[in-house]
Amino acid sequence: MGHLPSLISNLAIILMTAGIITILFKSIKQPVVLGYILAGIIVGPSLHFFEITNMKEVSTWAEIGVIFLLFALGLEFSFKKLFNIGSVAFITAFTIVIGMVSLGFFTGKMLGWSGINCLFLGGMMAMSSTTIIVKSFNDMGLKSQQFAGMVVGVLIVEDLFAVVLMVLLSTFAISSDFSGGDLVMNILRLFMFILIWFVCGIYLLPTIFKKTRKYLNDETLLILSVALCLMMVLLATNTGFSAALGAFVMGSLLAETIEAERIEHLVSPVKDLFGAVFFVSVGMMIDPMMLLYNWKSILLITIMVMAGQIFFGSMGMIFSGQPLKVAMQSGFSLAQVGEFAFIIAQLGLTLGVTNKDLYPTIVAVSAITTFFTPYLIQSSTSAYEKFSTRLPKRTLRILENLSFTSKLGNSGFRSELIKTILGIIILHSTIIIAIIIFGITYLQPFLYQFVSNEQWANILCATIILICMAPFLRALMVKKNKTIKQYLAENNVNKGALVGLIVVRIFLCLIMVMFVLSHFFHFGWIVVGLIAISFIVFTMLSKKLKRSSILIEKHFLSNLTEREQHFDSKKAIRKDSVNRLLARDIHLAEFVVHPQSPNVGRSLKEIDIRKKYDVQIVSIIRGEMHINVPGGEEFLYPYDKLVVCGTDEQLKRFTLMVEQISHKESNREDVILEQIQIDEHSLLLNQTILSSRLRELYGCMLIGIEREGQTTLGLDINTIFQLGDILLLVGEKQKINELYSLG
Repeated sequence: MGHLPSLISNLAIILMTAGIITILFKSIKQPVVLGYILAGIIVGPSLHFFEITNMKEVSTWAEIGVIFLLFALGLEFSFKKLFNIGSVAFITAFTIVIGMVSLGFFTGKMLGWSGINCLFLGGMMAMSSTTIIVKSFNDMGLKSQQFAGMVVGVLIVEDLFAVVLMVLLSTFAISSDFSGGDLVMNILRLFMFILIWFVCGIYLLPTIFKKTRKYLNDETLLILSVALCLMMVLLATNTGFSAALGAFVMGSLLAETIEAERIEHLVSPVKDLFGAVFFVSVGMMIDPMMLLYNWKSILLITIMVMAGQIFFGSMGMIFSGQPLKVAMQSGFSLAQVGEFAFIIAQLGLTLGVTNKDLYPTIVAVSAITTFFTPYLIQSSTSAYEKFSTRLPKRTLRILENLSFTSKLGNSGFRSELIKTILGIIILHSTIIIAIIIFGITYLQPFLYQFVSNEQWANILCATIILICMAPFLRALMVKKNKTIKQYLAENNVNKGALVGLIVVRIFLCLIMVMFVLSHFFHFGWIVVGLIAISFIVFTMLSKKLKRSSILIEKHFLSNLTEREQHFDSKKAIRKDSVNRLLARDIHLAEFVVHPQSPNVGRSLKEIDIRKKYDVQIVSIIRGEMHINVPGGEEFLYPYDKLVVCGTDEQLKRFTLMVEQISHKESNREDVILEQIQIDEHSLLLNQTILSSRLRELYGCMLIGIEREGQTTLGLDINTIFQLGDILLLVGEKQKINELYSLG
């Protein structure tokens, strides 16, 4: 073979080393991410064990790894899931991010670092590890606990905050400007980018998949999904955002489609491959001697991460109205630095704004905190018991009253209506602004190339923009107006706020139409205003636009709820079920019956679950069948999904029963196809198939008989075995050998 490209040889070294190390880490039950990092240290330039000839190629592979990691994260994310996740996750995640970024900045200043390094450190310290926490919950049998579900919700929101942090940190790094105006503008740009593509993605992607579903085999779906991911990466980078943001946004859009689980399954091997290369590249940046030199910084940051996450995580849960026990269990679970910190660290290196020491330092902190995560989770309950017994009762009451959610209370119909209208204003205004920007930036120059007369080109461009805006303008002005009028007619309340919102919506539409007209035509303001008012009146009164607006909204809502409706019948626990529970500590949890469970084939009455574990099975889901409020005569089958109601302690005991596996060794062997010839000494000679009792006595099945060169299948039970017959038998080898021995 000729000269082997360095790209292949480098990849071979990286993957082989990573494979060997991760097998070792699997055997000692440690996270594979730490194995990848150790593999990176081994193949890296610091130890000189291997010669990686081209580090730029490794960086390219690592960047692809980041893209697929964020794409896979987006597939698990789902914006709709974020909207439904509740105030607990938002308040807790917000508390953690603000607190940990501030603590990280303070820690960096203690170490004498520059402002931008301190900001990046704070961003890294704020990110906990979804992978490590979920794995720890599964390994420790805590996934059914009340606090575990809340922690997962916090991690989902943290992922979104991480994406926002990456955008803001990139802005600070490039401009070195910390002014509030730029900060607000970048947040607005990010918000518009996400909102516009959320609307476009929900409107288009489910429809595309629905129309092409019969053509989408695994190969085509994988190619299409990766293509969509990379196209969004290209759009994000061209808009001034990071490639990681584009991958995350496309992943979260595809998460709203019915094909989400299938795409996630197909992309998983690609993500694992390139993700491994990324984490190995993280390890390649580490110099072990540098870690020894900076051990004080590593120790300080590790202590700050653990203490800060426990404190701010617990306080966030308390602020959201959770009891102290759940709050402390959550805080102790979040006390580590996650994989997102590596992506933020790489961003700082790529932009050239952070010290080289920061990258390996945060990796070392991540490794240490990851190692201690299971022990911290395990000690959270005992820490709560010691803390609560020593804390004065007055202080406990103060902590209970810190809840923001209890103070917010029920806002009432009027407040909900105002929130809905504000949402309409934000959503439709963003879409209209996006149409205007696209028309002026891309459509106008495009038309100038094909229409020689500039005035006609402007007329055509303005017409197209206004036509595209019209359905959204109508929705912005008219939607929910009937509800407002009905509410004002039925209630004697202050009409100012609601009437003011109607006026503001119409005025906002008028301003946007006037902006389009003034951009393309040099009329006086009075003429522009009159044309704009005429267009607004036409938009409000047009029945055709009304139908178009309703159809667009109907199509959007249909796509938005398509996946939820498709899988709703398969859900074990409905959203509204949780709110119906009478006691706060009681909640619902799902369990799957293991096929090797000793309880398979036994009835609920025989197992006596209610008496032994103090829990109640409220539903058994078997395929598409739901057995609600099952009686004692119901049996358990492999892979039954049980919906169980109980407290944390009760469900913990029940988990041990459900996940119990029978370890009895089976004596059964694989069956074989064998031939036996009937001779004069055979006990089967002159017997019928019925009288021979082959199945009952020897566990063998007669398939056919070969007689005088002819093979006969489907035999009559009264067929008599004759001398020279060759029997075709299926059975266990040991049983067939018994037949041989009987002659």
